Amino acid sequence: MRMFVVAVSMAALAAGSTACATKNFVKQRVGEVNDKVEAVSKSLEETQQQTKQNTAAINEANQKIAQVDQRAAAANTAATGARTTADTAMNKADALDKASKRILYQVTLSEDQGNFKFNSAVLPDAAKAKIDQFIQQLLSNPEGNYLEIDGYTDNVGSAAYNQKLGLERAEAVRNYIYQQHHIPLFRMSVYSYGAENPVAPNTTRDGRAQNRRVVINVLK
Repeated sequence: MRMFVVAVSMAALAAGSTACATKNFVKQRVGEVNDKVEAVSKSLEETQQQTKQNTAAINEANQKIAQVDQRAAAANTAATGARTTADTAMNKADALDKASKRILYQVTLSEDQGNFKFNSAVLPDAAKAKIDQFIQQLLSNPEGNYLEIDGYTDNVGSAAYNQKLGLERAEAVRNYIYQQHHIPLFRMSVYSYGAENPVAPNTTRDGRAQNRRVVINVLK
């Protein structure tokens, strides 16, 4: 009987120890989980804080970019205004320069006389022959010491294209005079008027042919 009591007591003790060990294990695991939750919460808070800082930095950068864009736009407007002022001043200077020179006579090279063709800046043989004749006249007249070569077009095409084509025609004449007759380049200037100042209506083929021309002004 005593042995049974002892056995029962030892079994109860063993059960109590097991229960105690299980509680300690659970407490340990709960503690570890709490630690992990706390670590994750702390990391989340740090991430949120960093996100706020990044957002603030982005907003600040965007504000600076907007300021730079505004300054660039203002600078561009100022540059455009300065360019317009410079162009106006240059045009006035050209006008004064032309006014200070007296035109002695003119020579016109146009398509209706067998010269420049439509949409072309190539100098035809007929134009070269007329230039050769003109140079002989120029050399025989010591008063003429400066040439102004003006290029024109008809009104077909854009204004920018006609401006370019008129200049190419004037340059073709200048280059021929320089290469074939050795007139110094500093004694010649070229201008392009594009479709401006037509000498005939652009409504007819003959009129457009007359407007495709180069005018050589002999200035004193």
